[in-house]
Amino acid sequence: MVALIVLIGMFPIESCSQNNKKAMKVQHTNRLTQENSPYLLQHAHNPVDWYPWGEEALQKAKDENKVILVSIGYAACHWCHVMERESFENEEIAKIMNEFFICIKVDREERPDIDKIYMDAVQLMTGSGGWPLNCFAMPDGRPFFGGTYFRPNDWVGVLRGIQNAWLSEKNKVENVAAQISEGVRSNELIEVKSDPKLFDVDDLKSGYENWQKEFDKLEGGNNHAPKFPLPGSLQFLLRYYHASKDQSALDHVVLTLDKMAAGGIYDQIGGGFSRYSVDKIWKVPHFEKMLYDNAQLVSLYAEAYSLTRIPDYKRVIEETLAFVDRELSLPNGGFYSSLDADSEGVEGKFYVWEKSEIESVLKEDAEWFCEYFGVGEKANWEEGNILMISANKKELATKLGISTEQFDEKIKKTSDKLLLKREERVRPGLDDKTLTSWNALMIKGFVDAYKALGKKEYLERAEKAIHFIETNLMKGEGHLHRKYKDGVSKINAFLDDYSFTIEAYISLYQASFKEDYLTKADRLMKVVMAHFSDEKSGMFFYTSGEDPDLIARKMELLDNVIPSSNSSIAKSLFILGTYLEKETYLERSKQMLANVYERILKVPSYHFNWGQLFFCLANSTYELVIIGDLAVSEKQNIESLFLPNVLIAGSLTESDLPFLKNRYVPNQTSFYLCKDRSCKIPVTSVEELLDQLEEEISE
Repeated sequence: MVALIVLIGMFPIESCSQNNKKAMKVQHTNRLTQENSPYLLQHAHNPVDWYPWGEEALQKAKDENKVILVSIGYAACHWCHVMERESFENEEIAKIMNEFFICIKVDREERPDIDKIYMDAVQLMTGSGGWPLNCFAMPDGRPFFGGTYFRPNDWVGVLRGIQNAWLSEKNKVENVAAQISEGVRSNELIEVKSDPKLFDVDDLKSGYENWQKEFDKLEGGNNHAPKFPLPGSLQFLLRYYHASKDQSALDHVVLTLDKMAAGGIYDQIGGGFSRYSVDKIWKVPHFEKMLYDNAQLVSLYAEAYSLTRIPDYKRVIEETLAFVDRELSLPNGGFYSSLDADSEGVEGKFYVWEKSEIESVLKEDAEWFCEYFGVGEKANWEEGNILMISANKKELATKLGISTEQFDEKIKKTSDKLLLKREERVRPGLDDKTLTSWNALMIKGFVDAYKALGKKEYLERAEKAIHFIETNLMKGEGHLHRKYKDGVSKINAFLDDYSFTIEAYISLYQASFKEDYLTKADRLMKVVMAHFSDEKSGMFFYTSGEDPDLIARKMELLDNVIPSSNSSIAKSLFILGTYLEKETYLERSKQMLANVYERILKVPSYHFNWGQLFFCLANSTYELVIIGDLAVSEKQNIESLFLPNVLIAGSLTESDLPFLKNRYVPNQTSFYLCKDRSCKIPVTSVEELLDQLEEEISE
């Protein structure tokens, strides 16, 4: 990357005295007014001549031989708002951008395919990334320089430096673009393992021990700031504990969940989690609330509750789902994307409290409430008091002369009063677009909560949401759109839209025994196999073969804040292959896992969703059939337990599903415990079934 270093050195950071002037308050209109993305609409009246990503902008760059600026963010992004206020609303800076560049705005949540390419490029160039993402590219779209947030003076220096390099050092720019583009294309190439080995839980020990070194033994999570919840990684640790009986894995999960639930990252008044904590003690959140985080955290707390029965986990599940229903739900069943970090231009203003305000609302209850949530005369953060549990519940209840149950009731009543008071404030902005993949994650969250808590309304809410997807985001026979807003669905779905929707259908089948859900999951899987498959490696591309070409066709392999779409598809291939007895699905799933097996062993912390499939194959998953009149009600007694290596199927009547065929006995509910297509003698009670399972596990 020598050429890259030389090129970056060409960009002097010039001063720009006019940046200190306030941007002129002139009403501008650009092409983004024709879009319906909340993020793009936020920039629709910038003086910058923004284009949305599309043929018009790309062709104009070629026709005029101009550098493309691809600027990427999302509606809830605090630093995106800051850069807009400082630079994109500034008349003089906009003038430079308009004169020298074709400026394209991209909503990363609408077009993750574009974001992945330019994020990869910036990470290759700088070693880090984030949003806002600002990447400069050749007229054909190949990136050659980029970064994240720039201060106004620095931004002007970059703009002028890029233009100077384009005019005087075009060959060097071309060479850098060629290097970076090749790096982007090869970044996730996968080596095919032609001879898959057997998967063994003991192989994970070394990787887990290395991961342990990153654990924060006092506050949970990783031992550095900022702290992201990464729910999938904690679900992996629950399974590692289940398979290995290593108590340290469970201890770390419990510590982390306890600390998060008590911290400022959790909205103690309204429920729901912010995206991450800026410190090591989960105190100060980055206040944006994302649907995908809360969906996965509900699933995580549901699994942890099934295993530990810790009462606070039940509370967190219920409060978070109440928040989602109250603040992120469309009337017709879908879910909105996020809530902004800012209100009235100030991050976190909506969520923090002055002690005097709490006293005026709660009166005689204010003193103990403030003690419990760490509220003092001097605020614990620059904008006010962030509520976080700071006292021992049992000790404070004793001090008040009440039981812990009565204390919980008082917390609920006082929190409801403050929630009502908070509603009088100016609310954070709502990103009201609906994304298929995130909605599917939330559907699974509701189903997992139903399994853990047995509340039928959660299953009903999940079914309402899948109906929303079928009605508004499905086109033709099994094809999906990415996005819905204001009655319009558009953008061909990406692999995560398909993979998470397939997972949602599977979880709905497991919770309801409605076989139509499996049929629909398989229909989507056939579309994935037809249009996303890389036959050479056995993996899947992120974009459909029906979509227009970008400079690279990416694969998503690493599990991160959201699990990778390839790991999700691999899991579903295994589950559908088992239910439907499709050997091709099972073999494809095994091949995919074999391809990343060495990566899992080295870095399980970023292959945690692959790890869930690993445990299924390493431990030989049990198949449980419940069939008969009471199948659904009896199922609840089993699915509320933490049994990650048991696949449940069932029916109230005779079924042609391969898993269930010829197993129905009239006027009887039967349980069949099977492994590797060999079943034990059927039993007729949950108690007998659990005895069989215990015998199997102890052998």
